[in-house]
Amino acid sequence: MDDRIFYYLAGVPVLGVAAQWLAWRLRLPSILLLLLFGILLGRFVNIDDLLVDAFTTDGAVPDTSAAERLLFPIVSLAVAVILFEGGLTLRFSEIKQSAGTIFRLVTLGAVVSWIGAAMLAWLLLGWDYRLAILFGAILVVTGPTVVIPLLRHIRPDRRVGSVLKWEGIVIDPIGAMFAVLVFEKIFPSVPLAEGESYWLRITVMVAMTLAIGVVLAVIIGELLVQVTRRFWLPDHLHAVLFLAAALGSFALSNYLSHESGLVTVTLLGIYLANQNRVSLTHVLEFKENVGVFLISTLFILLGSRLDWSAVTELGWHGLAFLTGMILVVRPLSVWLATVHGEMTSAERCFMSMLAPRGIVAAAVASIFALRIGSLADETGDMASLIEQSRQLVPMTFLVIIGTVTVYGISAAPFARWLALAERSPQGVLIAGAQPMHRKLASVLQSQGVPVVLVDTNYGHVTQANMAGQRAYCASILSDQFQDFADLSGIGRLLAMTANDEVNLLACKEFQHVFGKANVYQLPPNNTASGPRGGPTESRRARELFGGGLSQSVLTKRFADGHQFKATALSENFNFQDYQKRYGKNANLLFTIEGGKDTATRKVRIATGQDPLKPTDKQTVIALVLPGETPTSEG
Repeated sequence: MDDRIFYYLAGVPVLGVAAQWLAWRLRLPSILLLLLFGILLGRFVNIDDLLVDAFTTDGAVPDTSAAERLLFPIVSLAVAVILFEGGLTLRFSEIKQSAGTIFRLVTLGAVVSWIGAAMLAWLLLGWDYRLAILFGAILVVTGPTVVIPLLRHIRPDRRVGSVLKWEGIVIDPIGAMFAVLVFEKIFPSVPLAEGESYWLRITVMVAMTLAIGVVLAVIIGELLVQVTRRFWLPDHLHAVLFLAAALGSFALSNYLSHESGLVTVTLLGIYLANQNRVSLTHVLEFKENVGVFLISTLFILLGSRLDWSAVTELGWHGLAFLTGMILVVRPLSVWLATVHGEMTSAERCFMSMLAPRGIVAAAVASIFALRIGSLADETGDMASLIEQSRQLVPMTFLVIIGTVTVYGISAAPFARWLALAERSPQGVLIAGAQPMHRKLASVLQSQGVPVVLVDTNYGHVTQANMAGQRAYCASILSDQFQDFADLSGIGRLLAMTANDEVNLLACKEFQHVFGKANVYQLPPNNTASGPRGGPTESRRARELFGGGLSQSVLTKRFADGHQFKATALSENFNFQDYQKRYGKNANLLFTIEGGKDTATRKVRIATGQDPLKPTDKQTVIALVLPGETPTSEG
């Protein structure tokens, strides 16, 4: 084995994880840095050249198709896992009001995108109309490999985020199948028999693809449910079983009907996500980690295979095509597909500026370019078409890089400008809606901090709603709560129920939503040690407030007359003055910097490991005994 291939394969995931971490630190879309790292890697080492050398024996003619023959199956399997993981996140309860919009986006919107891209390729690139039609079909897809990381970075309003997530996942198998049908029309693998109708052949192919996808998804999905439900497999094998099932169903589906695998794995994920007999939280967490790893690896690989000289040769024609796709085709397809929908103008504008292309477009374009180049007829207009097809892959890569760069840089500021997202959500989700929780929520809201309360007590929730607070009557551990609750502007969880175990489980549940650094739970009420004690500190989330302020202690102090109080610090009344006024009677809970200005507001929460250090021009929220009100208090 060539040692260079070994080091390349080891370096790609390392670079992928490094790019993900750097993007998180710099608050940039991870895809931008993944592509950049991949392009830089390709300047030093090219995987195609390495594979050609490895597949070429002494004295033999170099096998230039080695890279494609080895890499495309790997890429296809990776995309199948990503689509399966995406399907596991698609719940019908998310889109009760937006199902029509999603359907029109993946049907009418896809047709408009196809026609628009084909027209641009024919007019601006000067391609043969057949190649332009095929290229337009390839660019119908967007894909979860690029959309989901961008949505995770932007965190837009719940409804528009759900619509874009569904479109990005569902459009991939539809677009890939559509591209295959167009290719079959232009370059039929089996010539039509005398009297055979092309449309009949296409109808049969589509019907077979959908039938195979539905049947395999239901059968394999039900088998997985029964294996899990009847405890036929130990827990530590659940995740790998689901992974193997996704790969196996993808391969079996493709064997039964060409290019039907993506449809099958997507439907399999959707089937499992919408059944209520077994919990798949642990499987989904594993799949999410695998998905992040695969996306990181694939984009590094994608960038390293890019022939930058072939892209630059496209010149202004390529840039004009890219501009037309971003500024004309995507907005036109979105506005036509949503003209009679329930989406607001701001949501439609944001959707018009988010349609990056990804792995599927690159893979499909590469496969079709190889098949066109292998055509035997190289005379007349076919020779011209084959020559133009050599630009198919570079043009696809230009669209991928261009759309990812433009949308990656502009989508987040655009969403914030449209008031559909916040740069760093500072709101809090409070588990509990008792009088103490409602009072804390009222003080936070008075300082411009969004608050959502959740409680199983209908009376507590009703009183919160009557006080103008966002509150839901549900269990914080319920899967349905995350489906229907509007958590826009919320970035932290405060687990403050009287049940230590519920607090612990709530933090476990929401750490994949907000991140481990943004989930807090009160110190346990049970301070006993040994077998009768509560969860150990290593298993708990960040200790909320600190100072031993458990739920029972807070309830007692609140009953004794303590109150949550917000006080604005200034040069005339600084923190030293505040300490003199309240002394040991005050427990600092929050500091708010930037006041009620959403763009600059920064909320910090006291923890047992990180006590607050207030400064001037901050607002302090503390639990204090009522007394004389300071003159500069807000």
